[in-house]
Amino acid sequence: MCREYRALYSRCGHELRVHEYCTRASRARGSATRHPCEPFRIVPGIVPIGLDCGQPDCGSRRQVVRPPPAGGPPARNHRVVVVGGGSAGLAISHQLLRSGRFAQDDIAIVDPAEWHHYQPGWTLVGGGLKDKEQLRRPLASLVDPKLKLYSEPVSSFSPDDNSVLLGNGSTLTYDQLVVVPGIKVDLNSIKGLPEAVSNPDSNVSCIYTYETVDKTFKTIQRLRGGQAIFTQPAGVIKCAGAPQKIMWLALDHWKRAGLYQPQQGGSSSSPIQIAFATGLPVMFGVPKYSAALEALRQARGVEGLFSHDLVEVDGETAVFAGPDGPVRRRFDLLHVVPKMGAHAFVKQSPLANEAGFVDVDDATLRHKRYANVWSAGDASSLPTSKTAAAITAQAPVLVRNLLRALEGGAEPHPGYDGYTSCPLLTEYGKVMLAEFKYGGVPQETFARFGWDQATPRRAFYHLKKDFFPWVYYKSMVKGTWGGPKGWIN
Repeated sequence: MCREYRALYSRCGHELRVHEYCTRASRARGSATRHPCEPFRIVPGIVPIGLDCGQPDCGSRRQVVRPPPAGGPPARNHRVVVVGGGSAGLAISHQLLRSGRFAQDDIAIVDPAEWHHYQPGWTLVGGGLKDKEQLRRPLASLVDPKLKLYSEPVSSFSPDDNSVLLGNGSTLTYDQLVVVPGIKVDLNSIKGLPEAVSNPDSNVSCIYTYETVDKTFKTIQRLRGGQAIFTQPAGVIKCAGAPQKIMWLALDHWKRAGLYQPQQGGSSSSPIQIAFATGLPVMFGVPKYSAALEALRQARGVEGLFSHDLVEVDGETAVFAGPDGPVRRRFDLLHVVPKMGAHAFVKQSPLANEAGFVDVDDATLRHKRYANVWSAGDASSLPTSKTAAAITAQAPVLVRNLLRALEGGAEPHPGYDGYTSCPLLTEYGKVMLAEFKYGGVPQETFARFGWDQATPRRAFYHLKKDFFPWVYYKSMVKGTWGGPKGWIN
């Protein structure tokens, strides 16, 4: 190493001396550019390997971007790497960019998807209110030109080396990492489901995938009588209200067609019978809204099969793991919500907790073990309902804390309170707008107007059907929509 040094104070508070050129370059762009004498890129405020501060009691974690293995593709460095181009990835990337603190290609997005989907709209597709094609956009068209998009899958994370290995064998290095790839919908989690849902002649459907969502309304339209069963699994899923949203729309469709007569205590006189089979012991995870939905279920004569978790589709028979053992129920229509979970590259990484989700602090969204790793949305361990609305509250907190870290390692601010929202369609023309935070505590935006959001309203329906899809592509993916806070800079 050459002898031209300057003092730099590490995060641990001990003095570190590094080359003036290297420090200046890394501060200016966080780039991989380095003086020929310097074997590692300096990350300001962090003690790099090979440049120990010299204090024997220093417990600061050393971070370094290592050169790529000999003969391998060269590593590409970015100040921030965002894994995932979904709702969270796009909102966070663009909010970072809008801070004005990043140059061309300082921020990278990694996602192999060709299309970006507005998934909250798939309930509307299942109910015949939208076409699935109108709810998607080419992912590349949503990414600002100042961001670098890698259309590759992630193979693995090496957080001790600040690197991400891509599917094509190339390596990305980073100063800060944001892991937001969403979660996987696992059709194979239920025996016989992949075959049944892909069979165009079967009355088995699912609104949770692009390939199967439009089959749902077709099955609803052609059912003229018999048993309809709608399922919800135990465990974590995207938008825990969607399994019953599609049920309420189907019920209303059949009611308008004269095929279902809602009746307290049962609907035996109707050509169609409806059952809601859920792996949960209640209708919804928040007591206030669960009570309202339970009253609705009883008033409309829907059979409740609680703690019934679908495990197999056997022809026209649904097999459940019930509270007292296996339960078999014949059906004429079956809408299935499969189990969901973390992607393998997250679940098998050092970043995951025991459940496979990125292990972050509930309030700051920073990783519990790696101080320059962050997560939000479905892939995170945050104990709240996994919705796009939750991301509108999570993204600004993550962005503020990440910027604080880049500017000098300040402790992150605990700004996220668990806010999330689920607009529950209860019929064509009405929505129950559930909004709550950690602990299932209601946090209702329209309470200031004296509205009880457990009461379905037409105004909420137009938010769900018309406004939210519009504002999503108009503002949220661009980083300018803050949910209940409205438009943000």
